[in-house]
Parts: sequence; C-alpha cells; structure tokens
Amino acid sequence: MKLARPFALALLLAGVICLPAFAIESVVGNPGIKSIEAIAFAPDGLLLIGDGKGAQVVAIETGDLKPVKWTKTEIANIKEVLAGRLGTTATGIDIIKLAVNPASHKVYIAVKKLQAKQEIIVAIDGDGKVSEFPLEKVKHTSFKLNPGEKSKVTLVTDLTWTGDRILVAAQANETFGSKLFSIRLDSPEPVCFSTETYHVAHGKWETKAPIKTVIPYFEGGKKYIVGAFTCTPIVRYDLDDLKPSGQVKGQSVIELGYGNHPRDMFTYEKDGKNYILMSTFRVFGQKNDPVRPSPYWTVKVDQSILGENEKINEKALTRTAGKGKSSESVTNRATPVPAYDGVMHMDRLDAGRAVVIRTDDKEAVDLAVLPLP
Repeated sequence: MKLARPFALALLLAGVICLPAFAIESVVGNPGIKSIEAIAFAPDGLLLIGDGKGAQVVAIETGDLKPVKWTKTEIANIKEVLAGRLGTTATGIDIIKLAVNPASHKVYIAVKKLQAKQEIIVAIDGDGKVSEFPLEKVKHTSFKLNPGEKSKVTLVTDLTWTGDRILVAAQANETFGSKLFSIRLDSPEPVCFSTETYHVAHGKWETKAPIKTVIPYFEGGKKYIVGAFTCTPIVRYDLDDLKPSGQVKGQSVIELGYGNHPRDMFTYEKDGKNYILMSTFRVFGQKNDPVRPSPYWTVKVDQSILGENEKINEKALTRTAGKGKSSESVTNRATPVPAYDGVMHMDRLDAGRAVVIRTDDKEAVDLAVLPLP
C-alpha cells in the first residue's frame, strides 16, 4: 500500500484509519477478471486489482492479516522460482507488478503466463515460500470504470488507497484520455475525472498520456494525488479540485529527465526527512545518454518539493541540464540511487526496507530486501 506520510502508516497500524463498509454487497465467487494491470493494498488485507480489459477495479478480501517476519533477504532467480510454481519456465512468464500487504508484510506479485495468456497472483512470505493466490472463490466487490458515453477504459496504469477512497489512474480512447477514478467504498459508483498536465520535457500541456504511477499526499489538512508520467514530470493534483466528469489541471513540480518511464513510487522517512522513491525504465537514450549503467534506475526525490507553488509547470525544477547530460543531477533534490540499479519492481516493506525485483541486465532476475536509501 502507498501512503503519503509515515505517520499515516502509523495511524493505520493503530487502527485509526478504518476501512469503510462497502455500499454494495460483497459476493463470493470468481470476479471475472480479464486482465491484471495493477495491484495495490487497502487496509485489512484488501487486495485491489486494476483490470483495464474488464474496465473495472476488484477489491478482494484476502483474510491475510497475520504479520510475518522477513528472514529471507534474497531469492535468486525469482522468475524461475515463480515459473516453477506455476508449471512453466522463466521465459514463459512476465512479472507485471509487485505490492506488499501492510497487514501481513507478505509480497503479492502479478504474473502473466505467456502461452496461456493468463494473469495470476502469487504470494511470498518472509521465509521465501511461494504460493498461488487463487481467484476462483474469493469474497470481492467489483467497481466498473465508466469514463463516459462515448469512451471506454483501455488500460489501468496504477491505483492506490488514500485513506478514504481508491484512486485509479487509467487511459481511455479519447482526446482527454488521461483519467482518474475516485472510488469510495461507501458509494457504488466510481467518479471519473480527466487530467490536463504540463509535460516539462515536451514544453506543452497534454491530456492524452496517462499517469503511470500514483501516490496520495497530505499537506496542510488538504489531500492531493501525486502522479508521474513518461519523460518524467512529477505532478500534484488537488483532490478538492476534482469535479465529476470535469478536468483537473496538475501542477508539475519537478522534471526528472526525458526518455524515462516511471514504474513504481512510494514515500518514506529517513533521518527526520521525507522522500519519494521512484523506479524508472529508460525507454530511449540509454545508449548515448544513460542515467545509470542499467536502463532500470531509481531516483530519490526530496518530498518537500511537493509543496512548491511558484516554480511549477513552465518554471518547474529540472534534475538535469538537458539532453546529453542525463547522468548529471544539477540539484540535490532529486538524485539517482546506485544501490537500486536494475530494480524493475518495488514496494515499501516497512519503515526501513523495500522489497524489489531486480535484474543484472543479463539473464538473472532476483528478489531482494534492500534498506531504504
């Protein structure tokens, strides 16, 4: 689960943040998921699945509430381990997404069996034991994602729990294709919004490119959602500005560099300061203008930049001096993290550690527990 402040996690563990009752009755059975494109967790072991092909979000009550200790800090060749559990080979699967259940600290991984064209959820405990999480007979609630009469959802890119609602980043087949859905569990109908965002590297406002990864953010008694896009602006949206069927303008607060595709993002506290950790993939520019030796690289961002109100959009801070200088950070508010080179998927495990799946850019793909930088 992604929470914007460490104290929010403490409140959750203390039981102060309560999960609302479902407005529509949960049912037991197969939720009819057509694709698993994003996963995350809400409180009480509630697994959230973004299903773009089915144009829905499914909330599954896992019952996984007993905390486990992580004694295993590395699982070598994790693709082979997962594939063996699913009766195939490492080349026969793709790892889609990773999420930590904060109630139990088990790691849930969405995997696609390529030949069968089937997405599956597996869970890994602190001893490294892998088990499949079946979806045939689960207690669940489904929420349809309807962007409007003349458009439809084509992709769910990410979703997150904000303390009182699920927020979903998605793409629809229209000019205002970048969508946010707000799902309150005490309301049967998700509310849809379109986003308009200034892409700093492109030098223009855009409405079509979807948010790739999202986290909630709380400041001064107000709620925001923070998103990151390809080429890679970090953008703040005021939740109070979200109007049903309307457009919401973002405020780009920092540009991390052209050619990068955000993958995962979460916040944490270390030595009294708050940070954003974001993993990315260099889509283009890796050969002639790499950020790090691996195209999979991770950046640590000073979270206080989310409070910026003057240097935004056209005036937003940039991490680099421009093309040809991607490896050079000209600000200490956003810097690459060498210890996280090769990280393809990640989520925060606890206050001091993250669980990652990383590659050596050859054939090895491992799971590891790493200290937060």
